[in-house]
Amino acid sequence: MFGIGGGELILIIFIALMLFGSEKIPDVARTLGKIMAQVKNATNDIKSEIHKSAKENEIDVNSLTEGFTKEVDDLKQGMNKMVSDGESSVNPLDISKEINEVKENFEDLTGPIKRQL
Repeated sequence: MFGIGGGELILIIFIALMLFGSEKIPDVARTLGKIMAQVKNATNDIKSEIHKSAKENEIDVNSLTEGFTKEVDDLKQGMNKMVSDGESSVNPLDISKEINEVKENFEDLTGPIKRQL
């Protein structure tokens, strides 16, 4: 559920009990439920307004996002191929060289960073 494990869920419940007490937990849950329902309704209203205005202006929403979706898919395929083939001399996940360059540039600007005791 939402990437939360059982132990994490128990910890969250325990912290909520300590913060609010057992009497106020139902009120807090009810309030959170109402807020989530309002956000969901507002999101649905905005979506329907966008689709309605696009339909009135004869704009196809799918055609607007089609090019972007295609570019993202091509980029994913290229990265997957580069990682799986291993033919590239540059490992896309190895950024230690760039990190060291940034450190050197930063030290050139500020001088060495010394800890104060």
